Amino acid sequence: MSSRVVRLRATAPHANGANKSADQRRYRPELQGLRALAAILVVVYHIWLGRVSGGVDVFFLISGFLVTGQLVRSAQRGPVLFRPFWDKLIKRLFPAALTVLLIIAVASILFLPPNRWFQTIREIAAAAFYLENWQLAIDSTDYYAQNDAASVVQHFWSLSIQGQFYLVWPLLVGMVVLIARLINRAVRSTLFVVLLVVFGMSLAYSIRLTDANQPVAYFHSLTRIWEFALGGLLALAIASIRMPRGSRVVLGWLGTIGLMSCGIVLQVGSLFPGYLALWPIVTGALVLIAGQTGSPHGVDRLLGSRPMQYVGNLSYSLYLWHWPVLVFYLVIRGRTEVEVVGGLGVIGLSFVLSAATYHLVEQPLRRSHMGERTRWGAYRFGVAMMIPLLATVTAWQFVSAHKATAYAASVDDPDHPGAMAMSEGFEYWGSPDPPLVPPMVALPNEWAAFTPSTCSTSAHSGELRICSSTAPDPPARRLVLVGDSHIGQYVGALLPVAERRNWQLIVMTRGSCPFSTNSETTPHDKPCVEWNAAAVTEIIALRPDAVFTLASRNVRVGLTEETPVGFVDQWRSLQQAGIPVLAVRDCPRYSYAPSECANTYGTDAPQCNALRAEIIPAEPSYTRIADPPSNVSFLDFSDYFCTDERCPPVIGNVRVYMDDNHITAAFMTTMSPLVEQAIDNALDAIHPPSAAIDN
Repeated sequence: MSSRVVRLRATAPHANGANKSADQRRYRPELQGLRALAAILVVVYHIWLGRVSGGVDVFFLISGFLVTGQLVRSAQRGPVLFRPFWDKLIKRLFPAALTVLLIIAVASILFLPPNRWFQTIREIAAAAFYLENWQLAIDSTDYYAQNDAASVVQHFWSLSIQGQFYLVWPLLVGMVVLIARLINRAVRSTLFVVLLVVFGMSLAYSIRLTDANQPVAYFHSLTRIWEFALGGLLALAIASIRMPRGSRVVLGWLGTIGLMSCGIVLQVGSLFPGYLALWPIVTGALVLIAGQTGSPHGVDRLLGSRPMQYVGNLSYSLYLWHWPVLVFYLVIRGRTEVEVVGGLGVIGLSFVLSAATYHLVEQPLRRSHMGERTRWGAYRFGVAMMIPLLATVTAWQFVSAHKATAYAASVDDPDHPGAMAMSEGFEYWGSPDPPLVPPMVALPNEWAAFTPSTCSTSAHSGELRICSSTAPDPPARRLVLVGDSHIGQYVGALLPVAERRNWQLIVMTRGSCPFSTNSETTPHDKPCVEWNAAAVTEIIALRPDAVFTLASRNVRVGLTEETPVGFVDQWRSLQQAGIPVLAVRDCPRYSYAPSECANTYGTDAPQCNALRAEIIPAEPSYTRIADPPSNVSFLDFSDYFCTDERCPPVIGNVRVYMDDNHITAAFMTTMSPLVEQAIDNALDAIHPPSAAIDN
């Protein structure tokens, strides 16, 4: 090997096995060090910076590099053997992953608040089957799941993509090898062309989907395949790369420094993966191309050092442990951020658990003969390891479902008066110390149920779903509820009224899209604007007795209430059509989840009872409208959410909030008589009641 020019080689083994020197030349200590660096970056960025580090992308690159090289070397000896490849993967991946998941499940039962149980159960099951990325992608498009807290297994999204890669990649390479031999073409060159096509198509799709729907793109398998493909291309081409040692020293340091600075230089959180993922991938590729320089100044000397090699060995377990340790630390300490000392403690504990998992679980089981004595032994071994986890999760799901349905609130429940406890002259005559409703475990599903109903898609927009309660024809009164989830939560209060008084309740809601002429939540959200345009067209065609919608928005925590111009413009559109508007003041927003806080510290804890003066302005924002449309009646229910001084998490034995900004369906149900009276007063002021239109 020249001291100035080095040919980077991955020597193919001889038919009778690779000799010792060939094995030594194929070993890449700097690659293991790169894996260690990627793991350290992921941990540090997660704990203190809360940003994308690029470390996961480097894991994908390395996996593509190693697996492609392994499969090609196998193909040079004969056919690609799938079963031995997957056998080894099961023994290498399952023990640590399933052990960590089982411990997480037990710890979650002990430490997580019950309102996070169903989400955690769902995601642990998805992680066990290497489908967590798809579960998170689905949740990212489901508005009613977007308020889920970061789960203790959220980091399994990347392991799921890798697991899917390990399943599909050998099939792809095997197919290419078969075709290359059938058409009498060289395997390497044929595979190179195929991987180049895969790289280009996946990168183009990643850029397109990131622009259209970044949350889905982040977790989508097809937006990440190009990262593995680039690793595969490197594995095929690296033996042909020649360059001076000095250039490789520069490349190595350039790649390392570039990777370390990725998350600091680029604000990639809302633009990843897309084209920005090229930064960590290219920097990682530079380190691979630099290889072993043999120079005392090369970065490979650092990456190939004993400490980095050891951390590289622990990198898989370290990645498995650091995130749940971080989440449990925040939950137990009741914090949303990690200070320096706490972060060092999280890192220290993560390393201890990683070392224990590596030495006591990973290595012993990998070196054992378990699963090797029979043809399908490795698969039975994998199933056997899954049984304790799946049994635990199934039992947990059963208990959680039972708790979720243990109690329910109704309008006339004397034990759970809810909002009625805030009404003038109220006297409690229910049982002493009844259980609070809804149960904590049921909170994530505390969205008002809309049954019985019929739903259809608007002819003006495929995104607009119109749902109607059953009512006689003609109904006594037709009411349209339109807007985002903050007005949608009033379905819980309106449905009992509609059913009892033969009203028809028509609901048009879209998450994060209040009834406006503009996109108020997400700037330049064209689908939201189009949805609103279709909604107002449908409303005018329906000519309801009134439209029930928001009068204001609490944009952030604190005194941030506003009534956007787009709201007023929509009201004026309905004024021209002669349709009354019942505009409801928005509910408060919090910097914490009141129900979760009360479950931890008690309902009377000061930190769980926000000062009203700090989150609700004395005067509603709509009082500042210079010339409000005459068809609008404003409804303010703030006095039922808060006393004169405080906004409690529990009122009348009913939990008020399902998260930090949405009211529970149970509490809204108890508000039904109050909302009914407010609607009657407002509409009677416009049209005096008559037997023809009201019962």
